[in-house]
Amino acid sequence: MLKPASIFSNDMVLQREKNITVWGKGENGRTVTVSINGNEGKGTVKDGKWKVTLAPMKAGGDYEMTVTDGTDTVTFYRVAVGEVWLCGGQSNMELELQNAKGGKKILESLTPDCNVRFYYTQKNGYKDDKFRHDEENSAWSQAGSEQSRAWSAVGYHFGAKLAKDLGITVGLIGCNWGGTSASAWVDRETLEADSRIRSYIDEYDEKIEGKSLEEQIKEYREYEEYDRKWHEKEQEVYKSEPGASWERVQELCGKNLWPGPMCELNPFRPTGLYDTMLMRVCPYTLRGFLYYQGESDDHKADSYYYLFRALIDLWRTKWGDDDLPFILTQLPMFRFKNDPDYKHWAKIRSAQDKAYRTVKNTGMAVILDCGELDNLHPTDKKPVGERLCLQAEKMVYEMDVKADGARFDSAVFEDGKAVLTLKYAEGLEIRGDGSGFELAGEDGEFKPAKAEIQGGRIILTSTEVSEPRFAAYCWTNYGEVNVYNSAGIPLAPFNTLEENYIR
Repeated sequence: MLKPASIFSNDMVLQREKNITVWGKGENGRTVTVSINGNEGKGTVKDGKWKVTLAPMKAGGDYEMTVTDGTDTVTFYRVAVGEVWLCGGQSNMELELQNAKGGKKILESLTPDCNVRFYYTQKNGYKDDKFRHDEENSAWSQAGSEQSRAWSAVGYHFGAKLAKDLGITVGLIGCNWGGTSASAWVDRETLEADSRIRSYIDEYDEKIEGKSLEEQIKEYREYEEYDRKWHEKEQEVYKSEPGASWERVQELCGKNLWPGPMCELNPFRPTGLYDTMLMRVCPYTLRGFLYYQGESDDHKADSYYYLFRALIDLWRTKWGDDDLPFILTQLPMFRFKNDPDYKHWAKIRSAQDKAYRTVKNTGMAVILDCGELDNLHPTDKKPVGERLCLQAEKMVYEMDVKADGARFDSAVFEDGKAVLTLKYAEGLEIRGDGSGFELAGEDGEFKPAKAEIQGGRIILTSTEVSEPRFAAYCWTNYGEVNVYNSAGIPLAPFNTLEENYIR
């Protein structure tokens, strides 16, 4: 009857220097005792559930942890105490180490000595028998050539650098799913409470209106079978025509129906993964969150700031810590080569920047230069993970590191030019021919600008704009990134015409 939550297993990492929460299920009225390395806590089972809080511990291990109710006892082995971070988001956080640039070489020699461990939150969008089976069989793993293949590549590079720099074990909780909107990772109350983001749940409710759960299940199972057969055909097409376009694939295979009908089984529905994934690992004691997402909300870019800020607030509330560090990854350059420049990714980056500036205890890794034309999933995740790590080392661990690229601070428009003042502008340089800067007059029409660096300032002029009033940098879905500081991190994009950048 005694059952700790599935995230507690052999090889787990517990957060150092914070109260440690352990929870699970049991028989009503029994007293549950949790002990590890002389640290002991007790709790009583009520309504079939129990929660025990252990006093803070210093980094160390490996230890044994026992959980007992006097009748049943569960023992976990090789438990480490170190730093724990949750890796949230969508496909670019999910991208596996085995598929990342340099990943196969890393895996060849990867051993537990790297001091990184990983818990893979099972990807299930509906609580059925498969959900329960997968969760019961989930466990922490130490690093190794086979067991680390499906680890988040971003998470691994973050953890490997942090473990080396701190000299302690780092535990990562992978809790992400490709293609997901931020609306999938919050609860219904959050979406309903704000008219600016309520459309996510209203649109979903419209799609399932009048459908019983049985009808939704039937419809989704039919889609799953169609999708399975469709992908079999797709593989055959790519074997015979390796360079086939997406249009050609659908011509031969039929229409791709992903992500399928919106219903209670669809993992991409609003609020779904908040319930079936995030809350299954909450409130595991953490140092903070790493987050890489935004791509799947580009169709609602103007409201993303409000959705993202609500997500940060909700996650912190559920973990019981309004100051829990949250480090986001600003989206890189990207555009499908046949698409026009909608500039919706520029707006998502702007919303992310505003969240970084307005929400306390947040960090932002600028990876503008880590994107690729026509490739939504660039495979070089090392700079992404390491820039996230630098943010953590500066903000959380108070290490003396250069973690930021240059950032826009203010602008003065006079005498036919714009004078930009920047933060973190040490060693600023323009690499390559184009600078990515633009100027606009009162009409708001941006034209290319010439940039001249003067210390921590940049002087912009344009032969096409005689009286500039607005300045922008890399305000595009995809373009060249050429402005870096001495830390080798690019200048963050901005647009002074946008409300988010009004100081």
